[in-house]
Amino acid sequence: MIRCALIVDDDPDFLGLTARIMATLGVEAVSTAENAADALTAAHQTRPEAMLVDVGLPDRDGIDLAYELLELPWRPRVVLTSSDSDAILAVDPSDGRPHLPFLGKEELGGDTLQRTLLDP
Repeated sequence: MIRCALIVDDDPDFLGLTARIMATLGVEAVSTAENAADALTAAHQTRPEAMLVDVGLPDRDGIDLAYELLELPWRPRVVLTSSDSDAILAVDPSDGRPHLPFLGKEELGGDTLQRTLLDP
């Protein structure tokens, strides 16, 4: 089970809802960040085991941020998210980078979040 997670999204309502869902799933510590700069700071401070990163962030491309987070020394699980289910098409599998899982924001209910982000 994941003890610490980070949610990166510029929508405060989504951050709050997702943090509450993670808490009910047993995540002990949930950090949030509304932009890429704050996400990097939070990641280094809290060393989360799992991160949910929005594709569309105000200060940086969320896909590039996700790949940077994926390379942190403790190798967290990183999952992309978006309210646009076609956003995953922006990830180019031919560029040599590893596959990143994607979870549409509408899929947070049920056990989808747990299976995708919290159960490696």
